[in-house]
Amino acid sequence: MTRFAFVVHPLEARDAARKYPLFRYLPDGWVEALLRFKKPGVVSHITGVRSITGAETEGWFIGCPLTSHQLVTMPPEAVYPILVECARLGAEQGADLIGLGAFTSVAGDGGVTVAHQAPIAVTTGNSYTVATAIEGTLKACDLVGIRLDDSVLAVVGATGSIGRTCATMMAPSFRRTILVGRDEERTREAARELPRSEATTRVPDITVADVVVTVTSADTPVIEPGHLRPGAIVCDVARPRDVSVKVAKERHDVLVIEGGVVKVPGEVDFGFDFGFPAGTAYACMAETMVLALEGRADSFTLGKSVSLTQVQEITRLAQRHGFGLAGFRSFERAVEPEAIERARRARASMASA
Repeated sequence: MTRFAFVVHPLEARDAARKYPLFRYLPDGWVEALLRFKKPGVVSHITGVRSITGAETEGWFIGCPLTSHQLVTMPPEAVYPILVECARLGAEQGADLIGLGAFTSVAGDGGVTVAHQAPIAVTTGNSYTVATAIEGTLKACDLVGIRLDDSVLAVVGATGSIGRTCATMMAPSFRRTILVGRDEERTREAARELPRSEATTRVPDITVADVVVTVTSADTPVIEPGHLRPGAIVCDVARPRDVSVKVAKERHDVLVIEGGVVKVPGEVDFGFDFGFPAGTAYACMAETMVLALEGRADSFTLGKSVSLTQVQEITRLAQRHGFGLAGFRSFERAVEPEAIERARRARASMASA
């Protein structure tokens, strides 16, 4: 049996209060300063993951004591030893590979240095994250009533490897595609390679888009409420997120998703509540489990790029073992049916106007 580990961490300083209740009375800066003195530890034992092929695996959540803010602002040289220690703890439990969850996958060089120093294989899970983001976006289009061949797609961050992969896979299905990048020439080059595509360096140009996929490397939100048309679907693949929280507060007529919730085959018991419905997981977690079930202790996805081949391969393997999309997330919460209905009504109003 190939076993896995997966790194979890507090998304915000207040999340650490679930383990250390006294932290709730301290300012975020103080909490983060105290977390610097904490060491990684084993959070829980994961059991019950069983493929539809009959293969089984088990794993462990390994806790990294750094918040999202710390992981993207601390010098990578300070973060790498902590992540390597997480991998060492996973190996001690019996894991053959470890997945870097949430912001640990974007810290520094995206797992490359950690993989060189870790005693076991490392993957970021980004390949299956992209796969489920695309699948989730297309499913959301169906639910909201968007016909792809009569709609406009926008990809923000289209010159990056992940954005370009998303654009390459999705553009052929849409009537028109807007590619948004920071470098004008590189964005034009990308547009020349895709059907019915145009290039821009201006994020406000996405106001005509029915569907937006955004995956930039910006450290602050780039998509604000005024950038979106009524009834639009936005899939935010970026970490830190590209879509401003103002969109959730001010634009109830648009649907923002962060990729898919994945159904895990078998009767999985994570031994830890990370806010998902029973038997489901983040796509990055699922990639690690898929590789373990396949018996592949490989550093499958590393660095800042995801190739079309990787997305296709992990999708095939996930389907082979019985993983599949089970729902949507938005701003760290499950998307309610009412949110989908509001976007559908907004589109219907536009069509009848």
